Amino acid sequence: MSERGALRARLDLLAREVAKFGVVGAVGLVVNIAVSNLLWRYTDIPTVRAGLMATFVAILFNYVGFRYWTYRERDKSGRTRELTLFLLFSAVGAVIETGVLYAATYGFGWNTPVQSNVFKILGIGIATLFRFWSYRTWVFRALPDKDVIVSTLNPEDVAQAGRPVAAPVPAPAAAVRVEADTARR
Repeated sequence: MSERGALRARLDLLAREVAKFGVVGAVGLVVNIAVSNLLWRYTDIPTVRAGLMATFVAILFNYVGFRYWTYRERDKSGRTRELTLFLLFSAVGAVIETGVLYAATYGFGWNTPVQSNVFKILGIGIATLFRFWSYRTWVFRALPDKDVIVSTLNPEDVAQAGRPVAAPVPAPAAAVRVEADTARR
């Protein structure tokens, strides 16, 4: 595989991951905004506290979506570690998200339903950037690449792809092919 092909494959994988993350996040956004608005409208819970409660409801929803859809192929060996890190990074994201709502509500006095929704969504957007980075880097770790069997691949292509090259595996005698003309590669 050429260097350009390897880059293209990695970008395709990243695009699919971002799309899946976005779908789960969009549904989580709807959950977050719906719960926030229900609490703001039908309870006497203060704006920021209700927003934080809605964030935690959405976090629980998002964990299920991320674990069982977006990152289902990722390492599942340490569920306690994964859940602990997910909750830790989600809490940091909640602080970012709620901090924006807090600043708007108590810092600037912007407390109408429309203003609260605008700043809730703005906070979610900023926190989403942090969450995407932290979840993919620390929480839902990628599984290590499978060993590359050198006897079936061109070693120069493997080296150019930047992957570790495994020790050659002896191939059956009938499968070994020697090419005299290496210029055709």
